[in-house]
Amino acid sequence: MTPSELPQVVEDCHRALLWLIPTLDRLPRSRRFTLGQRLEEALLEVLEAVAQAAYRRDKRGLLERANGRLQVARHLWRLCHELKVIDTRRYEHGARLLEEIGRQIGAWLRQQRAKAAPDRGD
Repeated sequence: MTPSELPQVVEDCHRALLWLIPTLDRLPRSRRFTLGQRLEEALLEVLEAVAQAAYRRDKRGLLERANGRLQVARHLWRLCHELKVIDTRRYEHGARLLEEIGRQIGAWLRQQRAKAAPDRGD
């Protein structure tokens, strides 16, 4: 599978990390190794899960894991803003990126669940 054949969410997650990592590098030292590191790890796990799901027959477990880790990332990102370690403009941009990734994972997960649902043929 070439990069152009991967689901869009894989590329969007990759781009979000390209933007987010330098942003996290600018966090105050006291938060960089707590919130920053955990947020980066959560999003890397999301990327890993969606990239693996692209190559698997049964994608649901990986997509559910990605969705759960994304929820953690959203809370950590919000906490960064509430602790005033990122400004509102950056927070809003990052929140939009995370929201879009969440929409795509949710749609992909619904599609996989529908495939797995038995055809009732009523």
